[in-house]
Amino acid sequence: MSTPETTPSPQKDPVRFQRANYVVSNLERACQFYCGVLGMSLAFEKVSEPDSYSYDVFEIDKQHRMRFAILSTPSQQRVMALTEITDPELPATPLPRRAAIVLDVADIDGVVAGAKELGLSVYEEDALETHDGRRGREVGIVDADGNLVVIYNIPAI
Repeated sequence: MSTPETTPSPQKDPVRFQRANYVVSNLERACQFYCGVLGMSLAFEKVSEPDSYSYDVFEIDKQHRMRFAILSTPSQQRVMALTEITDPELPATPLPRRAAIVLDVADIDGVVAGAKELGLSVYEEDALETHDGRRGREVGIVDADGNLVVIYNIPAI
């Protein structure tokens, strides 16, 4: 009796980054920045189910309605999520900030100008030096809901 040949399954990484998620109070307004200025695209959106796990992990009162959107970049599918809580006013983000997303952008000046046009808080630009000595530029931007986005660019040599 012979045994069927099996193909070993590929080794799975112990962890794989899926996406970042920010809670926002207005999905359309958030998309003006994340899609209109940063250049992400809306992959899909939906009204969250009443038993969505997001209610638990974000500690959102289940009486409030939520919508959920997934954003992509041209080279990265479903890399960002936005969870909209439409009913309550979101409390101010506590300081010091506890989280940020960091994005490598091609047109740092265009993103800064777009963020300013939307009335977002933009920090003064700083010089960036990486751990391996590369030099570039970085700028912090706070979205309309207090979420921090740090953009940077390191010119190709």
